[in-house]
Amino acid sequence: MYPYIRYTKSIVDAVIANKKGRSLDITQTSEVSIRCSLIDLDPMLEMNNGRVLTIYDIGRTDYLIRTGLGRMLLKKRWAMVVAGSTIQYRKRIRFFDKVTIKTHIVAIDERWLYLEHSMWVKGKPCSSTLLRTGVTEKGCVIDTQRVLKAMGKSEWDMPPTGYVKEWIESDTHRPWPPVG
Repeated sequence: MYPYIRYTKSIVDAVIANKKGRSLDITQTSEVSIRCSLIDLDPMLEMNNGRVLTIYDIGRTDYLIRTGLGRMLLKKRWAMVVAGSTIQYRKRIRFFDKVTIKTHIVAIDERWLYLEHSMWVKGKPCSSTLLRTGVTEKGCVIDTQRVLKAMGKSEWDMPPTGYVKEWIESDTHRPWPPVG
């Protein structure tokens, strides 16, 4: 089941952080912490790999709210979608571990904002995911330049480099499953 209570709490916490002057610039990294609970565990008594992706929603929402991007999305009736992802796991997350989720933008191209999330326990990285995200208007992805202009960051340039560029390139070669 989706962690609605935890998700709602994270929204409230992010709004309060903004009111207390702890908002972020879109170029900064968001950090939010949760505890690994019983409903996060798989039969191996570690955080389930699917739950990791779900918990990253909490980090992304905190980032959106604290940078003001979330408010702008609501105001303009835009939405944010995830169009692709890749993830690496390095360390197990166990029951009751305090997990810090870090979220930031690593690249921008004409159409997509590339976000990186990472989970940390006791200062050690546990997993990291790279997301291709887009902002939509009436169901269609809009140019990132419109988004940046609305955020007052139209001069911001962060083209994909390194592993992000390589992932984008390799993803163009990935075939869709056959129909039928």
